[in-house]
Amino acid sequence: MPKARKNKEDTWMPPRVYLGRSAYEYHPKGGGNIRLCDKTSTQAQVWTAWEALINDRPDDSLFSGLVERFFKSGDFYELAPETQKDYRKYSAKVLAVFGQMPSDAIKPEHVRRYMDKRGVKSRTQANREKAFMSRAYRWAYERGMVKGNPTKGVRQYKEVSRDRYITHEEYQALYSVAPDVVKVAMELAYLCCARQNDVLEIKKGQILDDGILIKQSKTAVAQIKAWSPRLETVMKLAQSLPLNDGMSSLYVIHQPAGGKYTRDGFNSRWRKAKQEAKERFPALSFDFTFHDLKAKGISDLKGNLYEKQAISGHKNIEQTARYDRKIAIVPVVGGQ
Repeated sequence: MPKARKNKEDTWMPPRVYLGRSAYEYHPKGGGNIRLCDKTSTQAQVWTAWEALINDRPDDSLFSGLVERFFKSGDFYELAPETQKDYRKYSAKVLAVFGQMPSDAIKPEHVRRYMDKRGVKSRTQANREKAFMSRAYRWAYERGMVKGNPTKGVRQYKEVSRDRYITHEEYQALYSVAPDVVKVAMELAYLCCARQNDVLEIKKGQILDDGILIKQSKTAVAQIKAWSPRLETVMKLAQSLPLNDGMSSLYVIHQPAGGKYTRDGFNSRWRKAKQEAKERFPALSFDFTFHDLKAKGISDLKGNLYEKQAISGHKNIEQTARYDRKIAIVPVVGGQ
């Protein structure tokens, strides 16, 4: 039941609608106000404006409405583009289960039950989807839209760190059959110890006299990767990537029309190259990811973990240790 109006003359107004200084305004539960129409409007016009707004607004009481508002928020658009894309992907699974539930009706035991069932197929995805729910609820709680965050206290699955090290033989085999665009990306990821997104985002303006300027999207650490003969060679290969007649590109790795490769677009070429490598080199294993190229680069760096941390741009030594995957060679008894 809506609250009774203090001014009886306002009882005709739609719920949460008030007369401001110059216009009729709708005041959402989360705070703020939305202009509906001019104060000279008729009662019928006010109701029409309110109905148009409500029909276009998500239902804040349902989790689906909360997620929709989160996706339209400034906080969401401040996230990295790849994170936004991942959150939208995670939301599909979560909304299929919780979308039509009132946001405050979702309890920790419901989240736990979801995790248990989702974890049967993929524990990693269960963790990612719970993290998405937590982020959406945190945003809503800070704005008074929900009473709490039901994901708090729900234990995530323990994830086993990847330890896959790409051997030189495996790397060279894949490189030998890959198209030039994949070769360039492989070399930049390996030599610069860079993530896929940061490699695909490199613009020609980042090519400096001292090297290639790369600002990591995840840690925001900016570094100039100094020139080496091998890095200079891959940049020459990048300059030969095909462009349609009359087209130019801002990106080092670009499509023929000049645009940059999306993650999905590049990954289709990456998967095709790995499949061809499997057929050409059946004795080798190609069960590694593109992200494992960064780990190979860090593993192959010379020096101790602290020296590798400085080059990789990690904020702490623990991150570097997770990427250092080359198995140590130690002496046997009597061989020191």
